[in-house]
Amino acid sequence: MASSETTRGTTVEEADGGDGGERPIEKSTAKPRPGNAQDLAGLEAGLDALDAVQTKRVSPVEVLVQKVLPPIVAVAVVLAVWKALVLAKVTPDYKLPDPGRVWDALHQLWVEGELLDIVWTSVSRGLFGFLIALAIATPLGLVVARVKFIRSGLGPILSGLQSLPSVAWVPPAVIWLGLNDQMMYTVILLGAVPSIANGLVAGIDQVPPLFLRAGRTLGARGLVSARHILLPAALPGYVAGLKQGWAFSWRSLMAAEIIAKSPDLGLGLGQYLENQRNNSDMAGVLLGILMILVVGIAIELLIFAPIERRVLRSRGLLASAR
Repeated sequence: MASSETTRGTTVEEADGGDGGERPIEKSTAKPRPGNAQDLAGLEAGLDALDAVQTKRVSPVEVLVQKVLPPIVAVAVVLAVWKALVLAKVTPDYKLPDPGRVWDALHQLWVEGELLDIVWTSVSRGLFGFLIALAIATPLGLVVARVKFIRSGLGPILSGLQSLPSVAWVPPAVIWLGLNDQMMYTVILLGAVPSIANGLVAGIDQVPPLFLRAGRTLGARGLVSARHILLPAALPGYVAGLKQGWAFSWRSLMAAEIIAKSPDLGLGLGQYLENQRNNSDMAGVLLGILMILVVGIAIELLIFAPIERRVLRSRGLLASAR
């Protein structure tokens, strides 16, 4: 006597003949839908990536050895090579002054009370111009990334503007606006907006379609989808665009300060560098270059590096963020 029970995709047959045992359950022969299989594979890959990263606290000694010591050693090596070249007299002093003369020029600016004013004039302009560029480039990048017609028209233009040297905008900006702060901010915007917008577009292009489908299922559309799905998912590319946008802002500002000279503009780092060149003071020229470099590195380490580490940490990429 035999009985059979059929379930969805699985058949169980029980036989009472002889030992009263059960035959094993046969596996379903139904094939999963291709779309669901791909979505599940992508989700599993993301979870595996998060689980694969081992997180641990970094000790102060490791921070000192890995983060602080290498830059100090690099600076010491550069100074040692510089001093050796001066002692070897490979070039006249007016072309390569002793590091001590550069230090004396820095000390003189500090004693006269001009150092902080010069630095703040440039930093305040650069940061304010960058914030304006951020406010313009973010919605521009969203629209270019999501609207095909606009992307076809503006995408190549943004890429071309990004490759255009920022110094090329200084002469027309002076003619259009004159020698004032508006000219400075215009040059900054023309240099930074394309980089930030292109970074956001690249980040949105890398957002998995699964995220957008899940958002639409939950009712997220339009601005809600952009705020809660696109921007968070595109953060790595967006942050990279912000870093590059700041670099272009700083370079554009320095080019404008070096070329445009007016008492109304105040004395910034670029103008200080140009003044020392006019005075044939190589120690002052090198000091201006070093101050521009130090400010750029400081903004990167104090603002953008922590943001980047936080974004990577939120995605389980601590190993890359150390």
